[in-house]
Amino acid sequence: MPPKTELRKLLVLHGPTLEAQGIVDLFRPHFQVRVVQELDEALEAMRQTSFDAVLAETADFLPLERGTVTQQASVILDTIGDGVCIVGPGGELVWANRRLKEAPAAVLDALRGLCAKAYEELAIANKTTDPGKRFSLIPGDGSYYEVICSPVRDRNGLLRQVAAVVVNATGHRRQQLKLNAIDRAGRELVRLDDEVTRGDASRRLGVLEERIIRCSREVLNFQHFAVMVLNARTNELEPIFKQGLPEVGTRQLFASPEGNGISGYVAATGRSYVCPDVRNDHRYLMGMEGARSSLTVPLRLHDKVVGVLNVESDQVGAFGEEDRQFAEMFGNHVALALNILNLLVVERHNVHTQVSGSIAAELSGPINDILTEATGLMEDYLGFDDLRTRLSAIIDSAGKAGVTLHQLAQSPGGILGGQIGPTDPDPLLSGKRVLVADDEDLIRQTLHDVLMQRGCNVDAVADGTSAREMVARNRYDLVISDIKMPGATGYEVFAAAKAAHPATAVILITGFGYDPHHSIVRANEEGLSAVLMKPFKVKQLLDECHAALSGKPAS
Repeated sequence: MPPKTELRKLLVLHGPTLEAQGIVDLFRPHFQVRVVQELDEALEAMRQTSFDAVLAETADFLPLERGTVTQQASVILDTIGDGVCIVGPGGELVWANRRLKEAPAAVLDALRGLCAKAYEELAIANKTTDPGKRFSLIPGDGSYYEVICSPVRDRNGLLRQVAAVVVNATGHRRQQLKLNAIDRAGRELVRLDDEVTRGDASRRLGVLEERIIRCSREVLNFQHFAVMVLNARTNELEPIFKQGLPEVGTRQLFASPEGNGISGYVAATGRSYVCPDVRNDHRYLMGMEGARSSLTVPLRLHDKVVGVLNVESDQVGAFGEEDRQFAEMFGNHVALALNILNLLVVERHNVHTQVSGSIAAELSGPINDILTEATGLMEDYLGFDDLRTRLSAIIDSAGKAGVTLHQLAQSPGGILGGQIGPTDPDPLLSGKRVLVADDEDLIRQTLHDVLMQRGCNVDAVADGTSAREMVARNRYDLVISDIKMPGATGYEVFAAAKAAHPATAVILITGFGYDPHHSIVRANEEGLSAVLMKPFKVKQLLDECHAALSGKPAS
């Protein structure tokens, strides 16, 4: 016996002819037949069920076909993602698709008023070819809609209704507002006002930190984050700002794709990293207790990675593609701000040499011309003693100016940005015993030479362990120590010096912005004399040494 096949579905719109001829009964053995009596009932059945065939009398065929087309159009309008409606002259809602019917009442009320306004404007224009009106609809609940109102005219061109397409652009609008906010935040970060330019290095860094923290919280809603810069000399990531990530900075991280956490991977590859669940990611290293997801983006300056921005959350999957894009844009602003601040610190020591060299190059030609012309005039005005005396003075002054410019251009900038030459002993420094601790040979030797020439007795060491041993064995009037050295941090050297001899003055030195373990903050609370940010000038060094030894603030 052959397998039983499923019967096809047949919809029959009942009519007298079909009944009289018994046609419906002929199909029943071969189809699942459903009989309806009215056209509306047939359309509703077709809306609910998919039929293989429809049987109707000739007189009912055209209305049924038109109804089917209308039904299909209605299905399409109900399934599209945008709202569609027809509104009458007084703002009455004649028809709306399902998407618009689901909109909040406040949106529908605002839309009716908007369409009534569009009707008035279209009626005044009275153009049969009017393309319609475009509006923005902001109902006040934080949403945002784009509305296109088109005229619905009769055969005579008279305006009868308004058809509106309503596009929910809330997400796009919010994205644009955030982009604008990030742009404003970026301008705030790089704004060189008096607060940034007039303070010392630590103050400038504090201002930038405050701005970055405020912008991160208010614009991006980041509550737990850290900014780390890449030390070009050591390839180490050094934290300069952190909020709510106590573990950041407790371990050494380098720009390497493996073994240095997500931050090391991002710094090495230049690729952003979204970690939806830190418990399932072998690269994640704890920065925040209870963290569940993280986002790390590179800080780029002219396509060069100069650091990373790391953000963490206690929620799984807290960061998406949009967060990554926003963080990358903000990270570029942070990199630029850090670079500008770095230039304020670093470039001042060599701007003297650069500018003076440029001036010397520019003025050497005109000075030579003055000397040539003045010498020629001396020969032309033999016998005019008064004039020759004046020309001789001009030649002498021009010659001295040339020599001075040449010397200025040749003067070394150096780490301290000033000339280190023979000098008389300094009354306040003479005879003082000073320890210099820095792992950079040039800085250590320069500090040694400058202080020796002022009459100090100077010991110099290249690591923190040696520095701690020296302060334990010897009594020093002043200790000058780098914050980051092998063996011990600057704070540990400071603490050892104060423990051995509480009266010892201590000055800490740091490269741009780097304060591991908050050495400066901790030492400041415990009697630190001063902080010097590399590079610094001889006068600044001496001023801070004077202040530290005298107990008075530097002028």
